[in-house]
Amino acid sequence: MVSLDTVSSPTPQKRSNLSIAIICAGIVLGMVGLSYAAVPLYQLFCQVTGFGGTTQVSAGNVNGIIDRTMSVRFDSNISSDLQWTVKPAPTMTDKIGVVQVVNYVATNTSDKEITATATFNVAPDIAGAYFNKIECFCFTEQTLAPGESVEMPITFFLDPDLDGVPELDTVREITLSYTFFNVDTGSS
Repeated sequence: MVSLDTVSSPTPQKRSNLSIAIICAGIVLGMVGLSYAAVPLYQLFCQVTGFGGTTQVSAGNVNGIIDRTMSVRFDSNISSDLQWTVKPAPTMTDKIGVVQVVNYVATNTSDKEITATATFNVAPDIAGAYFNKIECFCFTEQTLAPGESVEMPITFFLDPDLDGVPELDTVREITLSYTFFNVDTGSS
């Protein structure tokens, strides 16, 4: 006859298997959670460090203006499936710290309405940490009717703290580049 005590209490092997199963389930849940958090965490990392030419977001320049001048060149790239032309702002040179407003001009060259968005980067990458945007059209969907053109402003300044970065001592030009993508599905 089997006693009730031996039937109801798990053996050390069963407890070990249950512990391993709980640990494995926790690891799987943790990995799923990290995969969902990866994009916002990476974006936060890039914004804090300027990694990959990511610019900073600012309400305005509080560090003043210094005598060193820097040129900012503007560039645009257009995805092959986007029927737009985009004219970047002309290169500008000014003292570091001066708040600037420039415009890109986009034109829909197709015979239908198209919605697009843009991503950006700064070169050299290390300069991204000192390129501060106050206002920008990046990541905002823009819909243009056939033949329509629109000015897309960028308000920015270069943080005077870049003058203290040895890797930027010889840099005289920073490039702000935008890549435009079609966000319409099934459009060409």
